[in-house]
Amino acid sequence: QDSSVVNKFQQKYWKTKQTLIKVTGKKQDEHVVASDADLDAKLEVFHSIQRTCMELLKVIEQYQRRICFLSQEENELGRFLRSQGSQDKTRAGKIMQATGKALCFSSQQRLALRTPLCRLYQEVETFRYRAISDTWLTVNRMEQSRTEYRGALLWMKDVSQELDPDTHKQMEKFRKVQAQVRTTKTSFDKLKNDVCQKVDMLGASRCNLLSHVLTTYQVNHKWQLSVLQLELLTCACLPLPT
Repeated sequence: QDSSVVNKFQQKYWKTKQTLIKVTGKKQDEHVVASDADLDAKLEVFHSIQRTCMELLKVIEQYQRRICFLSQEENELGRFLRSQGSQDKTRAGKIMQATGKALCFSSQQRLALRTPLCRLYQEVETFRYRAISDTWLTVNRMEQSRTEYRGALLWMKDVSQELDPDTHKQMEKFRKVQAQVRTTKTSFDKLKNDVCQKVDMLGASRCNLLSHVLTTYQVNHKWQLSVLQLELLTCACLPLPT
């Protein structure tokens, strides 16, 4: 029992030491670091997805506010032109009325963009709260497991430096540490694989989500009517032939 308590204490000691090495940024064994290169690359992708989703949510919020403001200004200008044009019986008055009508129509179509944008915001927010959060929890468990594994490697390195093959007690201690390294490596490898798979799925899921949700935003046939009205208005504003 005393041996078990001492063993657990030593495990925590080397785990804490590894944590301090990571926090303080001290150089770690280059071979151990290189063995996790693929994992670290996946983590960069995950952090990029995490960061860009937050940025996208902020951009959508700003975009919606500005659409509302622009639509309001456009509508007020359109109503003003229609009002002034109705008092002017010349060709200029007719052009002002037509322009005002086109601007009011355009402001309504601009507000219609809020529906797909709201859906996009909700979908991205749900994706962040569920998919990203789930992956983040797995990443945290993996990082804890990696710290335990690397701490066990430090422990085995320390024991091997004082190892005397002819001393039974030291060999027994080395075998216990070696078993601890194997155990922590098995746990770390499983979580490492889980993280890599989840990050791949996360990237693919985000692509599918954006491709599907943005379709309603990109395909807005009513905007073609606004464009047509403005083109006709441009032709109407051209000087009459003399």
